Amino acid sequence: MHETASGALSAFDIAALLVVASALLGWFNHHFVKLPHVIGLTVMGALASIGLMVANALIPGITLDDWVARTLVDLNFTDTLLQGMLSFLLFAGALHVDLARLKVAWLPVLLLSTVGVVISTVLVGLAMWGMGLLLGLSVAPIWYFVFGALIAPTDPVSVLGVLREENVPASLQSAVAGESLFNDGVGIVIFTILLGAAVTGADFSLSEGARLFAIEAGGGVLVGLVFGYIGYRALASMDEYTLEVLITLAIVMGGYALCSYFHISGPLAMAVAGLLIGNQGVTFAMSDVTRDYVLKFWELVDELLNSVLFLLIGLEMIALVPGVDEMILGLAAIPLTLAARAVGIVVSTKAIPAARLQDKGAGRVLWWGGLRGGISIALALSLPAGETRELILAATFAAVLFSVLVQRATLGRLIERLKEQHAPAVEDAPTRSVH
Repeated sequence: MHETASGALSAFDIAALLVVASALLGWFNHHFVKLPHVIGLTVMGALASIGLMVANALIPGITLDDWVARTLVDLNFTDTLLQGMLSFLLFAGALHVDLARLKVAWLPVLLLSTVGVVISTVLVGLAMWGMGLLLGLSVAPIWYFVFGALIAPTDPVSVLGVLREENVPASLQSAVAGESLFNDGVGIVIFTILLGAAVTGADFSLSEGARLFAIEAGGGVLVGLVFGYIGYRALASMDEYTLEVLITLAIVMGGYALCSYFHISGPLAMAVAGLLIGNQGVTFAMSDVTRDYVLKFWELVDELLNSVLFLLIGLEMIALVPGVDEMILGLAAIPLTLAARAVGIVVSTKAIPAARLQDKGAGRVLWWGGLRGGISIALALSLPAGETRELILAATFAAVLFSVLVQRATLGRLIERLKEQHAPAVEDAPTRSVH
């Protein structure tokens, strides 16, 4: 392996270790543990972290946990996810969303990914602030709302993974998939605005926050439309699958880099671009051969990054040694985030008659399917060092692990039960044959 002058592993070595570990643990889980792939990698990553900490405590001279922690710091999980993985994951996920179906459910998706995220941020922030007062924590109130913003987005990796396994009704599938794609971008924008106010100590202004939100979110959507359209025209001008795969890569990497440079929402840009390419591009600009190669390429990218991401989530537990306050706050975060999610769904889908979802049990699927994942972890790890960061990390890890280990594991069963209860109303719907 190659080490830098400071003794740290190179980026290639870290990537190699993660891919090899993901492959080995995935193989072991497939043959012996037999948990769902995402859950298995998260569990084994967490168990590996715990094992390293126990070995370090019991065996003198063993410092593997320190080495893993340093390696994860060198990797910079936050930048790796937010500036690298997320662009690919959102584009790959958006490729499989039927835009025609999404148009039917556009109003609930819009409200869930905007109003729902804002409501969840506010309610979680207020409730966690109250918990902080009960515990006597000396944390500025705005930090609780920062936590509310980072825990509000649902994780497209987990949500779309379940939807690919279960034949949910097409309209509900579009609502869940659409929300999971767009609320990431909205949540990250809100988080960035609140974090800026928390770090600088400036008074938070709703008008200034709304202005920044409009710039970042609107700019991201615009970039996604422009890059998606340019990519569509380029794809339609040829029939060469190797070059067309390269063009889709260029859309993702070039578009996201441009958004980062101008400080606008890259996640929203990639969701929009993926929708355009996955619908207009796949239908009108690709031959059957090219379509097969492009979709399979992005399925492979999605699966690889999915594996590495959830292994990283498990390994990141090694960076957290919770105290009593952290454990109490973490346990409280689980029901509080679930309750806030429920309120956000009710307001978003029932306050306006036109936004109501017709599928029986849709609210329960949206609620229990509001899984948290790597995005929340990455945002929490990006916070400045200090006691406040440790408290928020503990709360974030608790909510994410509950999502992955409990909600993700039981969501399929919930959907099956709802199908049995409402058989005439929730019959299996065919998915798009092209995907």
